[in-house]
Amino acid sequence: MSEIEKITSRDNRRLVTARKIRDGKISEQIFIEGRRLTFEALRSDISIEECFVAEGFRDQELLAAVANRTSAIAEISGSVFGSIADTDRSQGIILIAKRPRTGADTIKSRIGIGGLPITVFLKEVNNPSNLGAIVRTAEAAGVASVIISRHSADVYSAKALRAAMGASFRLPIWDNADFDEVLGWAEKGKMLTTAADAKSSEIYSDLDWSIPRLLIFGSEAHGLSDADMGKIDDRIKIHMESEVESLNIAVSVGIILFEAKRQHFEKYV
Repeated sequence: MSEIEKITSRDNRRLVTARKIRDGKISEQIFIEGRRLTFEALRSDISIEECFVAEGFRDQELLAAVANRTSAIAEISGSVFGSIADTDRSQGIILIAKRPRTGADTIKSRIGIGGLPITVFLKEVNNPSNLGAIVRTAEAAGVASVIISRHSADVYSAKALRAAMGASFRLPIWDNADFDEVLGWAEKGKMLTTAADAKSSEIYSDLDWSIPRLLIFGSEAHGLSDADMGKIDDRIKIHMESEVESLNIAVSVGIILFEAKRQHFEKYV
């Protein structure tokens, strides 16, 4: 295993940079914290650039695996580690990795290759925990990819990565996307556009989910505008009891995707 450097100063240049990455001030790199996410990062092909461990970190097997991906490993005291960690109860290990490549070209290769013929498109979803949970649910349901619009939370922020539990390392993602550009991309790919709309009369379970679709969700606060809705082929709703105004967006995505998965399973398996 590579020799582990010991860092004692909170003002070390590498630590200062790590805090900036944690806070989203350096967009080219991502901040990965905890044993579980470290394990998921090692299972993926992302480029790991450096590692910080708290003094006394005991998972030598995990550390040896990290050493196979980067030689830049530093041990720091518990108090210094706490100054860069993003959580109150950190597990003693942090990775700095290169931000995965995203964009239309990234997701193109996955369209039409097994799984559900669905791409999830999120417009201005601002809560990073919701965003990460949706990515995790999308992967679990077997969708082709996820698209995230401009003015959304950063899907590779520390909080979103924790909520996604590794799915963001594996699922093709196109972020910072323009709404109209994505609709044009879907039309070119012969995908129907389908949006969640509480005012729709069509129930989500009545739709044919074997048809390739771009499944669109608006922001938690105000959904999609009337102008946006006017550009979409199908609108669907989840029927709820009258006293319930709405569902959490990640829950709504899960309900619809797993109905699509159920239909797909019954038709093709």
